[in-house]
Amino acid sequence: MTSSSDRSQAVDVQEPKTYEVRTYGCQMNVHDSERLSGLLEGAGYVRAPEGSDGDADVVVFNTCAVRENADNRLYGNLGRLAPMKTKRPGMQIAVGGCLAQKDRDTIVKKAPWVDVVFGTHNIGKLPVLLERARVQEEAQVEIAESLEAFPSTLPTRRESAYAAWVSISVGCNNTCTFCIVPALRGKEKDRRTGDILAEIEALVGEGVSEITLLGQNVNAYGSDIGDREAFSKLLRACGQIEGLERVRFTSPHPRDFTDDVIAAMAETPNVMPQLHMPLQSGSDPVLKAMRRSYRQDRYLGIIEKVRAAIPHAAITTDIIVGFPGETEEDFEQTMHVAREARFSAAFTFQYSKRPGTPAATMENQVPKEVVQARYERLVALQEQISWDENKKQVGRTLELMVAEGEGRKDGATHRLSGRAPDNRLVHFTKPDQEVRPGDVVTVEVTYAAPHHLLAEGAVLDVRRTRAGDAWEKRNAAEAPKPAGVMLGLPKIGAPEPLPVATGGGCGCD
Repeated sequence: MTSSSDRSQAVDVQEPKTYEVRTYGCQMNVHDSERLSGLLEGAGYVRAPEGSDGDADVVVFNTCAVRENADNRLYGNLGRLAPMKTKRPGMQIAVGGCLAQKDRDTIVKKAPWVDVVFGTHNIGKLPVLLERARVQEEAQVEIAESLEAFPSTLPTRRESAYAAWVSISVGCNNTCTFCIVPALRGKEKDRRTGDILAEIEALVGEGVSEITLLGQNVNAYGSDIGDREAFSKLLRACGQIEGLERVRFTSPHPRDFTDDVIAAMAETPNVMPQLHMPLQSGSDPVLKAMRRSYRQDRYLGIIEKVRAAIPHAAITTDIIVGFPGETEEDFEQTMHVAREARFSAAFTFQYSKRPGTPAATMENQVPKEVVQARYERLVALQEQISWDENKKQVGRTLELMVAEGEGRKDGATHRLSGRAPDNRLVHFTKPDQEVRPGDVVTVEVTYAAPHHLLAEGAVLDVRRTRAGDAWEKRNAAEAPKPAGVMLGLPKIGAPEPLPVATGGGCGCD
């Protein structure tokens, strides 16, 4: 017989509160969002089901201040949640990230239904701030001026069982005139090498087989201690970690890209033959106006050295079109670099003013129609180059790490998708035996498109991995799997270049 106390206890049992994280911006924001999810789950929240679209007990916006009209986008999304919150007593909304660091009290003034505003330096405070807002019944705005804890030291809820971000530094010491990130993320602060390697070893122990070293200016690592070769030493140390199959990094800066890094890439087997090297402009006068501390010859010299040491390296870049004062001659220099560098992909952006940056007040702003026309010419050129470079892959035998969610048409085409060592996306014929994300397959490339490759023949080999085991275990434990953190670009692995983009890049490199 059930006692009255047992019945009362049963009545008092409450469903755990749900959360949803919406992420915009760069890789660092993606990394931060995995930590925000880990913090919330550590505080007892569970992720909202897929498709909840704001119908969660806590909705967190991890914002970016870089893109054009980022604030309008945020306030539009907040406005759509206002009536939902009115109908759901107890629902909470939090805003963090770069825009929160920049606008602070403005967010609560424009959207008084927001409960918590936190910055880039104190993401670890989110659960405490949510509870304080609930108890005190008023908005909590807390913006730290300096980093309280490296994001990687916080609890995490990673989106992938087989690939992970590892932060090696935060902040940036550069002063690019188009970028507001240093003002919001602060000066560069490096993490201890031992802590980085310990995290990587722990991740490998959990089944992760691919890591991406992450920093706003990743190859400036070591500036805190004055060791210019610290980054190349870190790459070589990653090569000694048993079970770590793939190492990538993003984003480097041409100023700090030294020969020892190229040597470490070429001589460390698990460092992948892939390099994302932001160009921004091919014109020396524009680079000077951008306050970029390299010139065209220096940039192309790096590309030449990388290709000599790693012949099959895939090199990608960021380019801004229409920076203030850019002439037709300046733009032609950018086109020249694109032809010479033969990028496998380029993330191209139309310049737009960013409040708070020196470039926003520069004279000779380029008319929108001129920027658009130049942008279209550059995209057309790069599209052809990307296609030509991909055609060179036809006939090659490649080892792919099977990916999750990268092939939008896989179900209809009966294919699976994976990433080659150089990070090219390859769709391949689904084999008869089971293949899991994180497993490795060997295929022969039969067809090339500008942004992907096809391997239409039979899979040559399947290697089941600990990473695949980790994916299988995780999904078995979570079935039916709830929605993931709503991450914006980029994912693990390079996303396909967008056909239209404005805002001038993320400014993190």
